Amino acid sequence: MTPALVADIREKRYPGARGAKSHVALADLSLQVAVGEIVALVGPSGCGKTTFLNIVAGLDRNFAGDVRLTPRADGQPARVGYVFQEPRLLPWRTVCENIALVLPQHRADAVVRDMLNAVGLAEARDRYPPQLSVGMSRRVSIARAFAIEPDLLLMDEPFVSLDHDTVEQLRNLLLKLWRARPTTVLFVTHDLREALVLADRLVLLSASPAHVVADLPVSLARNRRESGPEIERLREEVLRYHRELIGAAGAATPVE
Repeated sequence: MTPALVADIREKRYPGARGAKSHVALADLSLQVAVGEIVALVGPSGCGKTTFLNIVAGLDRNFAGDVRLTPRADGQPARVGYVFQEPRLLPWRTVCENIALVLPQHRADAVVRDMLNAVGLAEARDRYPPQLSVGMSRRVSIARAFAIEPDLLLMDEPFVSLDHDTVEQLRNLLLKLWRARPTTVLFVTHDLREALVLADRLVLLSASPAHVVADLPVSLARNRRESGPEIERLREEVLRYHRELIGAAGAATPVE
């Protein structure tokens, strides 16, 4: 399959403050993501998952290694959308204006209207971020990311700190948007169940410095992932396999 992303990170190191020892966040981390795949990065808290996303997004260029994104069919560079943990909406701009910021002026009105309809926020277009619920703000950030028609969509725990019902609604919304506007997705989550519901593959990372310890396909068909027992069975299989890896490596690298 054609890769959308090929990443080989030899090392990402943060300098220590005031003479303290530097911190290696990533080491020998290699990952490929095929066009159209949804891949979940799962690993212990603080292992470097967000650091890796920032490198892929081009927000952090201070690393040793290489990241390659396959260009678009017209030869233009790949477009990357990013949904951060926090929505990062400009509070002095309306919902409509926040989405329009990422669009060329001649297309903004039509695309914003389409995306707000898609995420069910047409009536909120003239509200400001402080007037939105947390769930609505997350919808706006997802709409903004899809608005640019990304070739690669990065998502950093976009559903964290939300109640169960809101998380379910947003997961379903994400899959609905992805089916209507196919793209490649690489997302970080601390929730193994969430990864199994959404992803085609799970990439398990070690504790810091992060590297890939397992790359597992999710074999369960998407139309069967609404079943709690089946997802729980898969989760137990992944956890059992991960415990075996831990025993072989002799180091704890927990996932939830």
